[in-house]
Amino acid sequence: MDRAEKEALVKELRAQFEASTSVVVARQKGMTVAKTQDLRGKIREKDCSFRVAKNRLVRIAIEGTPFEPLSPVLEGPTTLAFSSDPSSAAKIMVDYCKGSDNLEIVAGAMEGELFDADGVVNILSKMPTLDEIRATLAGLLKAPASKMAGVLKAPAQKVVGVIKAYEDKLAENA
Repeated sequence: MDRAEKEALVKELRAQFEASTSVVVARQKGMTVAKTQDLRGKIREKDCSFRVAKNRLVRIAIEGTPFEPLSPVLEGPTTLAFSSDPSSAAKIMVDYCKGSDNLEIVAGAMEGELFDADGVVNILSKMPTLDEIRATLAGLLKAPASKMAGVLKAPAQKVVGVIKAYEDKLAENA
């Protein structure tokens, strides 16, 4: 790889870091191409990205970004999972690591805060995703409207019930 290619890769990595809210760093040991492709596919399904790059180039790319605290953990064969959602990449990586001896979470970062492996597993991966937060908010916004409709509908049902009872009473007397 010549200097121009390295500079282009650093620029591309920096753009990925700047577009991400969270990054998970994992160490891979003997992952096959098939397993790597499987992991990439799972990550892409959730609109995240996955990258294997030279640690030295990653260190250059994260200088001056909120992910600079990750620099000391970039040793050995590392992979990076980027996400614009705070927890999507962490959830995928944690789930994948449960069934694989070839991938180990090392650290993660979210908006300048560094998490060790336990922090990624117990904090980042447990956070709700943006879609889950949106669904919860939609449910909260919908609930008052449905309750209001039920309250407004209740008096009309009571009036109909009273009229029906009166009609039944008249039918019995006739």
